Amino acid sequence: MKLEICCYSIDDVILAFNNGADRIEFCAGRSDGGLTPSYGDLLQLSQLNLPIPIHPIIRPRGGDFLYSQCEINTMLMDIELVRNLNYSGIVFGCLQANGHIDIKNIEKLLHAAQGLSVTFHRAFDVCHDPILALKQLNELGVNRLLTSGQQQDATKGIKLIEQLHKLTQSTLIMPGCGVRSSNIENFKAIGITEFHSSASLSYPSPMQYQNHNVTMSHNKNDEFLRYGIDPHEIQTMKALLN
Repeated sequence: MKLEICCYSIDDVILAFNNGADRIEFCAGRSDGGLTPSYGDLLQLSQLNLPIPIHPIIRPRGGDFLYSQCEINTMLMDIELVRNLNYSGIVFGCLQANGHIDIKNIEKLLHAAQGLSVTFHRAFDVCHDPILALKQLNELGVNRLLTSGQQQDATKGIKLIEQLHKLTQSTLIMPGCGVRSSNIENFKAIGITEFHSSASLSYPSPMQYQNHNVTMSHNKNDEFLRYGIDPHEIQTMKALLN
């Protein structure tokens, strides 16, 4: 049983490691659902030499998963950077305009990622045909699939997750989005062995002066509210898995 924690800062990576995480998905861009971390973060984190796998996401922008050739080139270069910094794996996904798996570009990305563990991320959850997509990912040799069962959270998608788990061959099914201590045993009961969670919590900004008349974000988030991970939640999930 392995628990992967999604982290958006190096401080959170350290906190997750200290509280029992088995693996880290490392991202920037929380409001976009995860973007490729900066070179500075990737370099700094690699120098910590933490003894658990850390898999940076390779995603050049938010929004859909239909990428231009320039964006694919960026992803290839980011994979090369991650390899050179000795990370053990990556997370990516891309689709065609018709909603099917973009096999041609995935083959390019997999070739660049040889020797790395590869997770296909929740681009899967907006693909046209999940059963066909899983078959293709099995044939491509992707190591694991992160999915909420094509629903807004994994608890609502558990029936598809169970179906995918029964059909899996080389690609391990890992539920994510909304996985918490309150429901993780439901996924354990259907035979799942790896779990993805942000274990998130929010807390007030330490800024003493706060001007609420100005926002730097287009989606009008509260910029004096910060998000991190809950160490107690990680500990509780680990205890339930053990």
